[in-house]
Amino acid sequence: MIDERVRLGRLAERGHHDFDTISSILDDGMICHVGLNAGADPVVFPTIYGRIERNLYIHGSAIARWMTSLSESIPLCVTVSLLDEIVLARSAYQHSLNYRSVVALGRAVAVIDEAEKLSALEAIVEQVCRGRWKDVRAPQRSELRSTLVLRIPLDCASAKIRTGPPDDFPHDLGSGVWAGCVPLSVRRDTPIPAPNLEDGVAIPAYLLDAPSDGRRG
Repeated sequence: MIDERVRLGRLAERGHHDFDTISSILDDGMICHVGLNAGADPVVFPTIYGRIERNLYIHGSAIARWMTSLSESIPLCVTVSLLDEIVLARSAYQHSLNYRSVVALGRAVAVIDEAEKLSALEAIVEQVCRGRWKDVRAPQRSELRSTLVLRIPLDCASAKIRTGPPDDFPHDLGSGVWAGCVPLSVRRDTPIPAPNLEDGVAIPAYLLDAPSDGRRG
């Protein structure tokens, strides 16, 4: 059953509530925005995330005010947006973007179990760069203690997607103005070694192979 809080009103045909669509958008992203009421004012924080099944995980400093506020189970909103194309119409009014987005509502739960915490951190690292987790030093206990990991259940979420050409008014079709779509993408470029990298350390294969989705490693 669809939660009415995430059911689309206007342009409802762009709404998707099946988890396959929601998870595919989340898996193609790298950054989310978390909105909450922290004190007197609402705030929105950008952060990286990872997904394991029907849970989203975020992490931060164990003493960060916004993270500790979320760990107290206050209501939150998480959004992920992917831009695919600029939609250029013949009139300023009809300009748009082709995009895929997810909105999730809920409450965060602090992850206490060490095994789940490590799995969540692995998912976050792999979300940004597949293959990286096994190549680096695992977190030490002191680092785990100073890191707060939050689990956000994806029980109340929906996706919104726009695709296709501009939707021009009939009376604008003969205006002689170019109309169409301009594709957008986030691509991974040639890796730049750290200035203090030891001699002889090769670039890992997972950074040289182009990711299949064309967006991230």
